[in-house]
Amino acid sequence: MKRSNTPESVRWDLALRYRLIETVAWWEGRLTTQHLIQSFGISRQQASKDINTYITEHASKNLEYDKHLKGYVPSKRFQPRFIDDSASAYLHLLNQSHDRAPHIEGLALAYAHTEVLDVPDRSVRPEVLRPLLKACREGQRLECEYVSFTTPDGETRLIAPHTLVFTGMRWHVRAYCEKNGDYRDFVLSRFRGVPELMDDLSGNTREADTAWNTQVAVIIEPDSRLKPEQRAIVEADYGMIDGQLAIQTRGALVQYVLQRYQIDPTKVHAKPTAQQIVVGNLGQLQQWFYK
Repeated sequence: MKRSNTPESVRWDLALRYRLIETVAWWEGRLTTQHLIQSFGISRQQASKDINTYITEHASKNLEYDKHLKGYVPSKRFQPRFIDDSASAYLHLLNQSHDRAPHIEGLALAYAHTEVLDVPDRSVRPEVLRPLLKACREGQRLECEYVSFTTPDGETRLIAPHTLVFTGMRWHVRAYCEKNGDYRDFVLSRFRGVPELMDDLSGNTREADTAWNTQVAVIIEPDSRLKPEQRAIVEADYGMIDGQLAIQTRGALVQYVLQRYQIDPTKVHAKPTAQQIVVGNLGQLQQWFYK
């Protein structure tokens, strides 16, 4: 994905408005002052000034005023200064702006033709999250009550959290567990009560988490049982190069990557069209699977 080339000297609030200018113009094809007025609650005069400043100071060749459409349209020489103009970046924006999009002028029209499946609310409580965040920031130990399938009634744990992780379906915290003497993943919705921060710092930091710091490549390939023309479709779907997609991740996250791609490494579907993709380097990844 391309990176935005936002000029560093631009104030953050102006940069946000310039990003909206480029996003609406490029993807919706028509920009007016109303887009800025509705999205940022600014006056028409300020909105007009922002558009003019964007044109005169940053991108003189990007926008053209269309009298028939009564708005600005992207020119044939449009080159973004504040956004990534790739399709994936825009689709990601629609996904991330799921709740706000209907209220953002410019995204509202696009969102009317977009449907995003919600991730289920796993009831992460603020009184659980706040001490976890503080422990991650400051390297503190933390005493908590945690439930699991092996201890459904709860168990007191002493942990040293270092990173919050979102897998696509749920949040967990990566932490050193003093009971197990190892780094583990703790699902945020399984904490009970209010975690208590300890006064002392932990020596079991993120730098000592081998699985976290080990970079691993997960190689995804089309199922070899597919016909050549079917494999070609799969390769195009996933943007594979030479029949492979190499996903760079951490050892501690390998299993979550497979879950995101809906790959069960312990099973092989009877029909190759059911899963369509397989792991090409499964043997190298075994050490990162949960025991």
